Amino acid sequence: MNQKIIFNTIILILFMSIDMLHAQNEENKINQDFELEIEAEYRYFYDDAAFNSQKQHFPSIAFTPEYSLDWNKGYEQFNFTGFFRLDVDDERTHWDIRELYYQKAKKSWELSIGLKKVYWGVAESNHLVDIINQTDAVESFDGEDKLGQPMVQFTYTTKKLGSFDFFYLPYHRKQTFSGVKGRLRFPVVIDKDDLQYESSAEEWRQDVAFRWKHYFGAFDVGLTHFYGNGREPLFTFDPSGNVNAFYPVINQTGLDLQITHNAFLWKLESIYRSSKAQDFFAMVAGLEFTFSNIDGNGLDIGLLGEYLYDERDELALNALQNDVFFGSRIAFNDTQDTSILIGGISDLESSSKIFSIEASRRFGSSWTAEVEARVFSSIDANEFILSNFKEDSFLRFSLSKYF
Repeated sequence: MNQKIIFNTIILILFMSIDMLHAQNEENKINQDFELEIEAEYRYFYDDAAFNSQKQHFPSIAFTPEYSLDWNKGYEQFNFTGFFRLDVDDERTHWDIRELYYQKAKKSWELSIGLKKVYWGVAESNHLVDIINQTDAVESFDGEDKLGQPMVQFTYTTKKLGSFDFFYLPYHRKQTFSGVKGRLRFPVVIDKDDLQYESSAEEWRQDVAFRWKHYFGAFDVGLTHFYGNGREPLFTFDPSGNVNAFYPVINQTGLDLQITHNAFLWKLESIYRSSKAQDFFAMVAGLEFTFSNIDGNGLDIGLLGEYLYDERDELALNALQNDVFFGSRIAFNDTQDTSILIGGISDLESSSKIFSIEASRRFGSSWTAEVEARVFSSIDANEFILSNFKEDSFLRFSLSKYF
């Protein structure tokens, strides 16, 4: 991460926090909290590597410290979340400031300044509208992990019209891709520093975003717009296998909708993105039905189904153009917080399939174990993205200790 932006952000946040703390009187209690997660992880890729120098065994260790401070009866706070991983793959050995921001709230508005994570969306299989933060592509395959985004966020909430979020995003962060030893990569190792920008301002282009969200009875709806450097690079490969890629300037308008009706959740995410390179529409639509408290023992079983459509051509770093997703979410609701998510994505135009399972369980008050598996099955040779990962099915085990 750019050292200049980190240093400037830290100095700004610290001075703001110190100034605010000095302004408090003795009646305002200051609350502090510190937590540390240490995770031991092991990933095993059980097929022989497709490309030279790739490994099969990936032990690693990760540290996630969190610190929070609030005062002024909770209306002002300072939050920090860091992350560091040491891994066999040099590119997956990385650190990040996930969050480092000052936040002030009043009755109808809220202001945040610093590095922060913001999540948008309702779908399970693909998060189309979620565009504020860059994906931490070396940390996980499913795109759930995100890098901290420098921002100024202002939220105004009304009783009748919903809430309005305005974002000023002064700095763009590039994706990191697996290194020579890593899996889930292309034949040519991609160095993020080689990726260019359409904008002459490059990563310092000043981006903006907006979100409106509200609920009407059973309807929860969100409308978003983003204008700036895209989070996904556009890729092309020449006949020699060399990669050409750049981050385009995009306009993206998004809609996310969730309808709650008894045990059903109906979900929709859709976007329209325009740029000089390409314009396209994409959507995810589906439902989730939950059988609650089965046999009175607290067991919940949810059934999920979604359809994924994306009209992008070969420039997209995406493999979900015309697919269906089926899955099940199982929550035992026990004291160990045991949960299992099983799913599969099948391409409707080819034989390609991806199966997954994620399970977690707490042990005692400070230990958590996780198991994850991803299986790439019958991947079609014409798949632009997935054909590079067809030998990369893996198992992942992790054990975390919380302090």
